[in-house]
Amino acid sequence: MHKQKQIVVICLSLLFALNASLCLAKDDEQPTLVNIKRMSLDVALKIAQATIKACRKEGVQIAVTVIDRGGHPQVVLRDVLAMDLTLTISKQKAYTAMSFNSATSQLNDRFKAQGPFSIGKINGIVISAGGVPVNAGGNIIGGVGVSGAPSGKTDEKCAKAGLEAVQDDLEMASM
Repeated sequence: MHKQKQIVVICLSLLFALNASLCLAKDDEQPTLVNIKRMSLDVALKIAQATIKACRKEGVQIAVTVIDRGGHPQVVLRDVLAMDLTLTISKQKAYTAMSFNSATSQLNDRFKAQGPFSIGKINGIVISAGGVPVNAGGNIIGGVGVSGAPSGKTDEKCAKAGLEAVQDDLEMASM
């Protein structure tokens, strides 16, 4: 009888251990698909238009690029007198802000004096004021880049104004 109790205890212990390991395995498994929130075209366009409007109030004509989470342009607008080069630079500022989840003006000191292979020398990365990340509910969903004003500070001020035009909508949608 004592032997049977030992066998029952051992069997129950093994079942418990097996069940625990199966639960752990399920917790460690990654989902097959991952849901990623994205901005709608209407939201991206509203950001770009509000950015252009803010820069016009400053008396400057610029280009603005709004990119999605993958770094792909969703909206690109160039005001009438903005130079063609502003298109490339605005995209790179948006990409940099999204990639580092930081305003590009905050990156200047981060990459100073790191030699010839610093991050600032990578194609497509621009360490100059004028790019801001787009966040919703604590998640990075894109970036806004502006180029064409006489200073990066003005570029960034306009980008922030564009983002402010939709920030409440983004926060409400992420709830």
